[in-house]
Amino acid sequence: MDPTLIASPADPVARDIPVPATGPAPHRLSVVVPMYNEAENAAPLVEAVQSALAAYPHPWELIVVDDGSTDGTAAALAREAARTGPHIRVLRLARNFRQTAAMQAGIDAARGDVIATLDGDLQNDPRDIPRMVARLLNEDLDLVAGWRRDRQDGFFLRRFPSMLANRLIRRVSGLEFRDLGCSLKVFRSEVLHRVRLYGEMHRFIPAWLATVTSPSRMAEEPVNHSARVAGQSKYGIGRTFRVIVDLLAMHFFLRFGSRPGHFFGGIGLASCTAGLAMLAYLLVLKLGGEDVGSRPLLALGFFLVMGGLQFLCTGVLAEILTRVYYDGGHARPYHLRNTPELGNDEGWHA
Repeated sequence: MDPTLIASPADPVARDIPVPATGPAPHRLSVVVPMYNEAENAAPLVEAVQSALAAYPHPWELIVVDDGSTDGTAAALAREAARTGPHIRVLRLARNFRQTAAMQAGIDAARGDVIATLDGDLQNDPRDIPRMVARLLNEDLDLVAGWRRDRQDGFFLRRFPSMLANRLIRRVSGLEFRDLGCSLKVFRSEVLHRVRLYGEMHRFIPAWLATVTSPSRMAEEPVNHSARVAGQSKYGIGRTFRVIVDLLAMHFFLRFGSRPGHFFGGIGLASCTAGLAMLAYLLVLKLGGEDVGSRPLLALGFFLVMGGLQFLCTGVLAEILTRVYYDGGHARPYHLRNTPELGNDEGWHA
């Protein structure tokens, strides 16, 4: 695609709209990269980001999160950081907390006005970042997500599961993104910091952002994609099943996250109503002289009422927990090893 063309915020498909002559407004950029057992890719990744952003006209930093690697990834990253400069920051998690927690750790540590995320396997191209940041700021968006239009992965183990997952996510979330699994995304930090990522919810970041900003402020941008040349993929067909489970959780939280009592209460009221109707019917028969003690409907009505009461109580407890969650601080889904704190004006590439 011609780099001078971008897409409108209302339509994530690229259209012939020229980029404004002026560059994006002054900002600071944080690039977040989670890595797990990618020792062979550590040095090439830092070099690729450094090369892509060496002439970037605004301050930037690279935050690489070592997700409890056991193959020397942390040591390789530390060497590259010492060789390159203080704008390369390495965070080490105490153990392997998986990709979502590692990404959240990097997001928490990011100090930039704009945050870019990408994978550490060198399949995403850091050279796409400046174009995506320019679009984010010039079009006043909150998210520009990468779309691997010419994806360089195996069909059955990577592309086919991704197609299924993207279709399911689109149906549930209502967001018309083609490639929600692409880690290369650019966010406005003030919006991204309003959501918390748990489990394996990094695939659903656009859906979570839709709870705090308008979908019209999100767009999709075609990006480069390369085949993996070193290391081993950590994903396969098995992730499809985890996506389905996470999708059910996401559907619940998006619809009932702030009002779980409506979900459990609705089930409880329906169950109690059905059970009480059965028992009322049996009571009429009993008053008419019929024997109802051996009828299965009696047991069914009793258990429906008891189950409905339990759902109602669960709804009340869920409402209490929700209020505690929103009123209290957010717990972190990861633990860092000792990491030195930096001032707001330290450790930037300028």
